[in-house]
Amino acid sequence: MTDHEANNELPPKTCTIDRLVTKPDDVIKVLEGKKTATRRNGRYADAGEVMVLKDKKFVVECVYSQSLGELTNEDARREGYETAEAYKQSILSYHPGMTWLPKMRVWVHEFSPVNE
Repeated sequence: MTDHEANNELPPKTCTIDRLVTKPDDVIKVLEGKKTATRRNGRYADAGEVMVLKDKKFVVECVYSQSLGELTNEDARREGYETAEAYKQSILSYHPGMTWLPKMRVWVHEFSPVNE
């Protein structure tokens, strides 16, 4: 299956790739190679799209749905955190009043630097 065929099975994007990573601390983590994935409540990119941060390009490798309850420590490390609990506490601090719902589904966007 090609990326195009896989993308045809996904729902429409809810935002644009330029909104995928916007928090200054997260931008630094991406640029330093400490963050290679981000989770959003909507789909912001298709596989193959390129995100530009501080003139450096990153290609979205894959996009898939995951429940918050499925989040592992390895997933959290790709997000730039040591543990799933540290990631959870960070997300809750960004969204006051939000509750962590293990069954809530989010969109995972995994990316890597473009070597030019």
